[in-house]
Amino acid sequence: MNSCQLSIIIVSYNTQKITFDCIQSIIRSLINSTISYEIIVIDNASSDNTINALKKINVKQLRIIKNKKNLGFGKANNQGVKIAQGEYLLFLNSDIIVLNNSIEKMFKFYKQNEKKFNFLGGKLLNKNLTYQPSCGSMYTLPIIFAHLFLKGDYWGLTRYSPKRIKKVDWISGACILTKKEYFEKLKGFDEKIFMYMEEIDLFYRAKKLGMKIFFYPDAQFIHLGSASSNQRTYPILQVYQGLLYFYQKHYDFFSNFLLKLMLKLKALIGILIGKISKNNYLINTYEKAWSLVKLV
Repeated sequence: MNSCQLSIIIVSYNTQKITFDCIQSIIRSLINSTISYEIIVIDNASSDNTINALKKINVKQLRIIKNKKNLGFGKANNQGVKIAQGEYLLFLNSDIIVLNNSIEKMFKFYKQNEKKFNFLGGKLLNKNLTYQPSCGSMYTLPIIFAHLFLKGDYWGLTRYSPKRIKKVDWISGACILTKKEYFEKLKGFDEKIFMYMEEIDLFYRAKKLGMKIFFYPDAQFIHLGSASSNQRTYPILQVYQGLLYFYQKHYDFFSNFLLKLMLKLKALIGILIGKISKNNYLINTYEKAWSLVKLV
């Protein structure tokens, strides 16, 4: 394959149809573009015939890597970067649908302004085209408190979707554009995080090195959300584990202890609400979450 400008990296896991639809939307988006690109799909040992379905997409830009086991989101993305030929990287979730010419818009804006920032995120939309909060402030203890107990996402305290170009602390891992050299300087995603919180850790490290993260609302993408998770219990537990790991890695003992207290309290509230409302999902989910948090 000839060298290309942009490597688009997608991780799939038992998401045959939406991965297929994602790739088709990328191809449609770039059909009249002058951008030279490749699409790299890292399949994490899907059992739903994903590989055979993707092989029916007959375009020279598509490269498929099949793993023998599920390596997780971060490790699979790092795997894709290692074989990427583009100077620029676009990480897209498999449950993304590219709208109009959003990739070209985003790419051109990045190239025109790349001295001003290092990472760029697009505007994510729900299936009904309402705005999906997809960037925010760093996960400090007050932000986590607002997220857990104050419906911080609803009030725009923890996550939001700006209407204007904005410098932010993090952007959603569902849509990240950067240069390969920046990603490699950070040594990629932390592979100890299996799923969820990878981008928070990445951007925390990026900001420590003085890198800048921006949100670009003119490039829009539908993000279906949690397509590989099947149920809500799994992502909640992964967020718990991700927060615990992130704080253990980057913060002091006292901050870790306060985080654990908040997570314990959130789990306790979830269990109590579940018992009062006779909701087995809440009981089972937050009992598992409770057991994940060890105060000492």
